[in-house]
Amino acid sequence: MAFNGPVYLLHQGDDVRFGLRVQRRHCNPMGNLHGGMMASFCDMLLPLSVHRKSQAVATRFLPTISLQIDYLAPAPLGCWIEGTAELLRATRSLVFAQGLVTADGVPCARASGVFKIGPEMSAELVG
Repeated sequence: MAFNGPVYLLHQGDDVRFGLRVQRRHCNPMGNLHGGMMASFCDMLLPLSVHRKSQAVATRFLPTISLQIDYLAPAPLGCWIEGTAELLRATRSLVFAQGLVTADGVPCARASGVFKIGPEMSAELVG
């Protein structure tokens, strides 16, 4: 994501938000955020939000098993996209999460995913 960003994070208590300013390099030929870029954004939004909302998996690698995205509206060049997510359920081996992304306050994508609870991450990755 270092090449796709910058992606911004706001974490205050239980409020976790990810944001991105849509740039030309993120857009399709119609000047809207490319669906693949939205998928990448959501694939970070869900597990990284869960890391900050659940101590049980805060330091665990959460590789994606399944990611579903409903594209609700375009996110045009220059807009601010912002996502929030919630942990739905965690089992011994899986995490289930869902989130919503808005473009300048208008819902533009809904995502849900299943993530494997993997090994502990090194301290520099947990940050």
